[in-house]
Amino acid sequence: MKIFLHIIWYGLCLAFLLCALVIFFGVGNDPDLRVGWTLTRDDVLRAKKILHEGAKTKPETIGTIELSEADMNLAANYLLNRYSKSAVDIQLKNNKLRFTVTMSLPENPLGQYLNISFRLGNDNDDSLPSITKFKVGKLLLPADFAAWVIDNVIRHSSLNEYFILATRPLKSVKIDQKQVTITYYSNLNTIIQAQNFLTNRGDTNSHAIYQQKLAEVIAKHDPEWRLSLAELLKPLFELAYQRSTSENAIAENRIAIFTINDYVNKGLLSKTNVIASNKNYPAFLYKRIDLAQHFIGSAAITASANGQVSQLVGEEKELNDAKVGSGFSFIDLAADKAGTRFGELATASERSARKIQQAVSKINDYSDFMPDPRDLPEHMNEDQFKQRYGAVNSPEYQEISKQIDIRIESLPIYSRQ
Repeated sequence: MKIFLHIIWYGLCLAFLLCALVIFFGVGNDPDLRVGWTLTRDDVLRAKKILHEGAKTKPETIGTIELSEADMNLAANYLLNRYSKSAVDIQLKNNKLRFTVTMSLPENPLGQYLNISFRLGNDNDDSLPSITKFKVGKLLLPADFAAWVIDNVIRHSSLNEYFILATRPLKSVKIDQKQVTITYYSNLNTIIQAQNFLTNRGDTNSHAIYQQKLAEVIAKHDPEWRLSLAELLKPLFELAYQRSTSENAIAENRIAIFTINDYVNKGLLSKTNVIASNKNYPAFLYKRIDLAQHFIGSAAITASANGQVSQLVGEEKELNDAKVGSGFSFIDLAADKAGTRFGELATASERSARKIQQAVSKINDYSDFMPDPRDLPEHMNEDQFKQRYGAVNSPEYQEISKQIDIRIESLPIYSRQ
């Protein structure tokens, strides 16, 4: 029994030592890689295609995915930048994968970035790769020791669910000079569990509280008047402010934004006893339903991903509308941009989250968070857009985009952050 206790004690000490080394040597103010990866629309589309490749395999069958170095860098940077400003550089050398990772950290006295590098390889012809080298900052750690501690940290933390979902289907990962070949078993139960887990956006009880509040707002709305998006944002962010501490404000803001987006863009409203009848009113900004949908939709994308992804999704939609829809609209794009900025500030840091809660709690109407865009060009088909602006990287397009940004930043709710 004593030996067993000693083993546990030494294991805990080693884990604590590695954590201390990671913090001391890996955290600092100098990034190994430049963070804030710049996406293009083609990058986003390609990354999504790579990440959704496995969905093409029928359940209960063996599938294979082949990824080049460029594919892995694209997919990895897309995933990392959905949650924070980060960067990863992946290289294929000598039949090994070399990773360099820099991640932005929340505000803290130790440093702004975490820098880690490691290598993965198939030692002894193993079907799955293992860590062959691990560095924290400039400190080189024994690979076996790092792998053992990382494995135990993952398995005894909330990361374990992600780890199981990611590794359970894997049969083999072969690394050569040109590509990585992943063979996996597409099990139906694993797919269902992944969908259920990855679509869970937080505490179910908290969601129910915000849905209840939204239902109360809708039930009290005067049907003779348009429902302003401000009527939804203000009470739910007041609730977020009441429920938040210095540690959970971001999480509360996310739930508030997701709840409003579910109602505005999906028509989802909690069926509670508060509702006397099945009332469901569209939300408006400047007498337009589409502006409210664009604004809160972009805020939701940003809250769950990041602002750059949200902006590119907005531009992609408008360009598609120019081809087959209602035409390219800088008015819609302005709502996308304002929603993106709102989502950024609501989730940038706990301090920023608390500030936006206070600001939204004091708004008078939607002009406090959405500048008037009605003088901007819209309803342009593809030929008209190309004739006037060429492409989204043209000086003419960028000038209007800059004007929109200036209007947004001139609003006190954004400028005082």
